Amino acid sequence: MPFKDPEKQREYQREYQREYQRQKRSGDKTSIKTLNPEDIQNAKGLRDLLSSIIAEVMETKADTLIKARCIGYLVSIGLKAVETADLEERITELEETTRGGEIH
Repeated sequence: MPFKDPEKQREYQREYQREYQRQKRSGDKTSIKTLNPEDIQNAKGLRDLLSSIIAEVMETKADTLIKARCIGYLVSIGLKAVETADLEERITELEETTRGGEIH
C-alpha cells in the first residue's frame, strides 16, 4: 500500500499488524467465506459471493478511502455479473421458445 507520507504508512502497518494478531489470537474465522466451486457455477452464484465479500469489506476496520476503492472495484465486477446473468436468462428463454416451436 503506497503512502506519500512515511509516517502514515508506518501507522497503517502497525494497526494492520495489531488487528491481524488480535484475530489470530482470538481464532476469529470471520474472513471471506471459503470458495466452493459449486457456488459459483453461474452468474447468480458469483453475485452472491460478491455481495458477501462486499458486506465483509464494509464491516472491516480500515480507512474509508481504501474501503471505497475496494467496494468500487467489486461493484464494477458485480455489474458485469448482473449483465451476464441477464443475458444468460434471455438466452435460456430464447432457447426454450425456439425448442417449443420446433416440430419433431
